Amino acid sequence: MLQIKIQKLTATAKLPVKMTTHASGYDIFADIDEIIIPPKETAIVPTGFSMEIPTGYEAQIRPRSGLAAKHGIGILNAPGTIDADYRGEVKIILFNFGQEPYTINRDKRIAQMVIAKVEETEVVEVDKLKKTERNDGGFGHTG
Repeated sequence: MLQIKIQKLTATAKLPVKMTTHASGYDIFADIDEIIIPPKETAIVPTGFSMEIPTGYEAQIRPRSGLAAKHGIGILNAPGTIDADYRGEVKIILFNFGQEPYTINRDKRIAQMVIAKVEETEVVEVDKLKKTERNDGGFGHTG
């Protein structure tokens, strides 16, 4: 089993937790006394932990559907990526898409984290690309 090593940076930090047996993501908790996010504004919320992700993997930080549906709270850069070589505190960039201020307190579940494999790749410059049926059809090309 793949291990993700977590270091608590504060006495009040909580480890990420899977809330159900078959959950793919770990819920992440705020580690701050209180922060209020006004409508249409952003807050960077500390979690109080850092982690060591094995080479070849990343942590994807995703919004919690309940916060989005009930309060309009999302992650501005969703999904956020935490690279295997990052060792700083995990912080979550929350955005209030709603109409009311939203208060976050310590131990509030603010995001979820999914660990994903990252394939090793190489960027190669070429003179031409292979043609496809779609080719350069972009935004709304199918109607």
